[in-house]
Amino acid sequence: MNSEFVQKWKSQVKKGTLAYIVLNVLNGNEYYGYELIEEIKKNTRIEIAEGTLYPLLNRLKKEFLVDSKWVEQESGIPRKYYTLTKEGKSTLKGMQEYWQHLEKSIKRISK
Repeated sequence: MNSEFVQKWKSQVKKGTLAYIVLNVLNGNEYYGYELIEEIKKNTRIEIAEGTLYPLLNRLKKEFLVDSKWVEQESGIPRKYYTLTKEGKSTLKGMQEYWQHLEKSIKRISK
């Protein structure tokens, strides 16, 4: 097995699906950045660095798929919470339909 190739492939798959993963986790939920990282890790075992997540959240915000708001804390600094917009929910639905089609197609050709 070419483990170097597999590692590169895994990295590309992760990059390609990260927006999909974030939108799925935010669907019906509201998280601040670190909490979102932990939720993704808990449910997928995928490690995401803050330096990867925050630029992605900013891109999703520019695409009007995610919204954010600052929430004051009783103690400590305010936290920025992220939620899906109506456009984000609609986009996620299209992504989910494509993912299901892709999964079925891959299962058909896998042996």
